[in-house]
Amino acid sequence: MNDRSRLIAAAFVRAVATGLIGVLLGLHLARRGLTVGDVGLVIAAGLAGAAGAALIATLAGDRIGRRRLLTILALACAAGGAALAFAESLLVLLGIAFLGMVNGQGRDRGASLVLEQAALPATVSDADRTRTFAWYNVMQDVGHGLGGLLALLPELLRSLTGLDVGASLQAAVLLYGALQFFSVLFYQGLSARVESPTETEHVSLAPDSRRTLWRISLLFGLDSLAGGFLGAALLALFFYQRFGVAESTLALLFVGARILNAISHLGAALLAKRIGLVNTMVFTHIPSSLLLATVAFAPSFPVAAILFLLREGLVEMDVPTRQSYVMAMVRPQERVFASGVTHLVRLGGWAAGPAFAGLLMQLVAVGSPLVAGAAMKIIYDLLLWRAFRHIRPPEERGAPRVSAVAPRDTQP
Repeated sequence: MNDRSRLIAAAFVRAVATGLIGVLLGLHLARRGLTVGDVGLVIAAGLAGAAGAALIATLAGDRIGRRRLLTILALACAAGGAALAFAESLLVLLGIAFLGMVNGQGRDRGASLVLEQAALPATVSDADRTRTFAWYNVMQDVGHGLGGLLALLPELLRSLTGLDVGASLQAAVLLYGALQFFSVLFYQGLSARVESPTETEHVSLAPDSRRTLWRISLLFGLDSLAGGFLGAALLALFFYQRFGVAESTLALLFVGARILNAISHLGAALLAKRIGLVNTMVFTHIPSSLLLATVAFAPSFPVAAILFLLREGLVEMDVPTRQSYVMAMVRPQERVFASGVTHLVRLGGWAAGPAFAGLLMQLVAVGSPLVAGAAMKIIYDLLLWRAFRHIRPPEERGAPRVSAVAPRDTQP
């Protein structure tokens, strides 16, 4: 198994674990006697731990070593899962969630992403970089879906073995920890190729890399703030309040959306070969935002569902292309820092957006976050295209692979 396959396999296993704990964490904690407010605190502690780890990876990932830090993170998550299964005290659970980076979102947003996305470009040629990021995201989407299905395990154990509810949930949480540990096996086989090509004692960006990174990070902040308006929980609430849709119907709708997201990643890689990374990001994102805005005015649920699914088939085509573009526009030894900065900026936007969206739903109209979020995303797309349409990655210039020291031509 080569380095690329190992990184993608580890991300897949971690996504399965994340999808599983995202569904069952609240149920398990409630069974341990925690109130709803306490559950919220534990989830917040886990996200705070993930953000702190992402910051460490950003500032010191290359100094520690990418393989070493990936292994440490996986072991911490595995230990957190094992401890989470048995702890009962709120204070202990808060500490476990923070140190174990327990992710209750159901989607992987952790520090390992920062390191993996920085390491992947070194495992392939520039021509194959975007396709590799596409498969990386596809396997994560598949993993999240499989993890959601594994949330059926407690009920299955109760029916087959007679375990009570608490014990069956404990078993599922232990499986979460085991899956996190399993990813260590993939990291242990990585070669030195995934490490920074130069010894790095401190983060140092070349002037052109610094300009590119800060400009694109500001734009990503706007996009992620808009994305916070449009999270799954708020979209589900919109469909429920506007059309009175049952939970089972919503579940099917979002399963369909995740399938379309996964397929779109591969479509993005093919399209980028024809029209370029920036054009793919912008000219698939704008139609998806327009489709989302129309959902707010749909006369019935079937119409809204069709518009929503069409949007989901386009909205994530910018994900592998965005990751590929950022990694292409900085030097290999700068990739961890660039991946970490853009990741942290997006985390901040995702965290802030829902609060504003909730106020809009309450004070204006239930569909207003859809319109506001779509408008913000279109503004982001237009600004991105204006700022970066002439700054091309190596494969679009017919240039050789980016070296650790070679300057980059940014002319059209």
